[in-house]
Amino acid sequence: MTQAENLTKRPLFTSALGKRMLIGAIIGLIIVGFFVIGAGNGNPEWPSNWRVKPLLLTPFLGAMIGLCFDITEPLRQMNGWLGRAFWILSILGYFIGLWLSLILGLNGTMWN
Repeated sequence: MTQAENLTKRPLFTSALGKRMLIGAIIGLIIVGFFVIGAGNGNPEWPSNWRVKPLLLTPFLGAMIGLCFDITEPLRQMNGWLGRAFWILSILGYFIGLWLSLILGLNGTMWN
């Protein structure tokens, strides 16, 4: 019976996908907003609409990180130490992805 239970088809996305993507986008928007507001007018060498790129790109990438977090849900539901290891790896991957989205969003302005 164990083999038949393992063959059941699982959906690729969970029902919490939208919520996870929205949370990722909001966290990205809050963090990049802190940097954009803190910059004031910015460097005169930057283009006049330099704020658009980070305010659009970072929340979008935050939503994609939420999507990746949702896809790894079956791995985090495993029993034992392997499930806990995937929880830690998922959280670590989320923060690394958020850091990279900030770098990509602010590339060309605050990070050259």
